[in-house]
Amino acid sequence: MNQSLYDTNIRLMLAVQKDDASAFEELMFRFQGRVQSLFRHLIGNREMAEDLTQDVFLRVFRARKSYHPKAKFTTWLFTIANNVAVTQLRKQKRKPEKQFGTATNETHPESCMNPAETIAAKSETMPARQFDKTELREMVQLAIEALNERQRMAVLLNRFEGMSYAEVADVMQLSPHAVKSLLCRAHIQLRNLLQQYVQP
Repeated sequence: MNQSLYDTNIRLMLAVQKDDASAFEELMFRFQGRVQSLFRHLIGNREMAEDLTQDVFLRVFRARKSYHPKAKFTTWLFTIANNVAVTQLRKQKRKPEKQFGTATNETHPESCMNPAETIAAKSETMPARQFDKTELREMVQLAIEALNERQRMAVLLNRFEGMSYAEVADVMQLSPHAVKSLLCRAHIQLRNLLQQYVQP
């Protein structure tokens, strides 16, 4: 418990617990962009990502009085974000017609494809050459979108947020072994999708 107080984020959250508005603003400044980026990769809609991020920090504020620093603040924060994401993705499954990117467009037929199909289509039309950073970033984003929801969350937390298997397991409420299995399958799928883009 005392060791956890060396975490400046925990100290800020404990100040929020005492209704320190400036401490809450500092936490939002530190983490708003990271949480929003997570949602943007998961949901694929910038406006929705902004709304969900606001929901996360509203929940953080509402839960301030019951907060206990049992783990890193980031683990607690992204657990809330994961719960919000799961709820949103369930809503989208119930209303598939409202999902981002599902509308057909005759001038952009790739918009009708799933991410894996889009990668395959682009690889056929691009000449054999070294891809620039923008193209590689686009391909990586599409490959991540091709993963299932749990694999995507595990990859984002592990690779983008630098969380350990144990921390990802805490956030996703899984065992570390289950997280390791998720990441292993995700890495195989990503490697297969991106193989031609990372070869010399």
